[in-house]
Amino acid sequence: MDLETNDAGDGQIVVPATPAGPAVPDLAPATTDRIAASVAAARAAGTRRTYASAWRAFTTWCANEGHTAVPAHPVTVAAYLVACADTVTEAGERAYAPATLAHRLAAIAHHHRTAGHPSPTGDDLVKATMSGIRRGYAATGDRPRAPRAPLLTADIVAIVDRARADCQGWADEVVERRDTALLLLGFAGAFRRSELVALTCSDVSLHRLDGLHIRLRKSKTDQEGRGAIRALPFTHSHTSCPPCAWLRWAQVVAAHDAGGRPGVIRLLRGAEPFAAHVCRGTRPRATSGAPLLRAIRRNGNLSDTALSGAAVHQAIRRRAELAGYDPELVTQFGGHSLRAGFVTQAFRNGASAHAIMRQTGHTTPAMLEVYAREHAPLIGNAVTNLGL
Repeated sequence: MDLETNDAGDGQIVVPATPAGPAVPDLAPATTDRIAASVAAARAAGTRRTYASAWRAFTTWCANEGHTAVPAHPVTVAAYLVACADTVTEAGERAYAPATLAHRLAAIAHHHRTAGHPSPTGDDLVKATMSGIRRGYAATGDRPRAPRAPLLTADIVAIVDRARADCQGWADEVVERRDTALLLLGFAGAFRRSELVALTCSDVSLHRLDGLHIRLRKSKTDQEGRGAIRALPFTHSHTSCPPCAWLRWAQVVAAHDAGGRPGVIRLLRGAEPFAAHVCRGTRPRATSGAPLLRAIRRNGNLSDTALSGAAVHQAIRRRAELAGYDPELVTQFGGHSLRAGFVTQAFRNGASAHAIMRQTGHTTPAMLEVYAREHAPLIGNAVTNLGL
């Protein structure tokens, strides 16, 4: 850069002005709206919601403490982190895990960049504060985290068998078929609950050799929708066969879409007892693009809307409770128990990390090691070779 002196001749250095960038073009309102929509879609809806919640928490704290939220000083952010770390529940436990604090930092950084300000979260003070909080949590053993207990193969089979045995009429069987499909597809496919509820009828097809081919249009680690196919094979036992579970539920969905509640009643009252494989039978014709796993009203009517993630969580707990599981253990189950169960059972059965990742979609083995340490700590552990 060439430096100049001012015209007054006093030797004062003048830095030339930075050349102006291109002028903002005039765009039609429809075009600007499309750009805004595309920018918003760059992040998943769930991420946008959690960022908004985290940002509200930060701005509320700033307002109460008299700090400026935008642009925030690094000292303000450090003070906020300390305040969050010191927050405890009524039981005297830490209210926020380090992962939660890291997520809140990400939200603060995002909103600063969006507003055209440098992010205060990259400051050394903020980084050191976060590091100190993590060390403090670790030193005291305060790392509030409630991982879901895995449902293993024996659990899934026991819960499904009990669900079928408890059916007292056609309305019960509607719910049983839905919940059995949810459990077996979710477990064998290692699905996240968000992936399960996003499935449509046209995402599932029956392959004559492999079993089910389920097209996953996008996932948590594939937000741009490259897609993947998860195969769920035929099994020896018809009671735990994912293709059978899918077909029995798909029959209900197709009957409802074609004939409503009377159509479902006719189907179930005329159905043969489920005593053998049905997955080689006639494939039902369901409405393309319609949600596969749906809410069910108390009278047995199917909703036209997809099951929610919270409903998946509740269904798993309800079925475990009805199967006679200890109430304390039931509280540890949830939507993630199916995916965690797949990884844990696969490790216990000797599957390699690569083979597990083929189904789960994990991009690195690091996350799988978390499941192994927590739920299968003796697998590949030299302690079993000590000869004690």
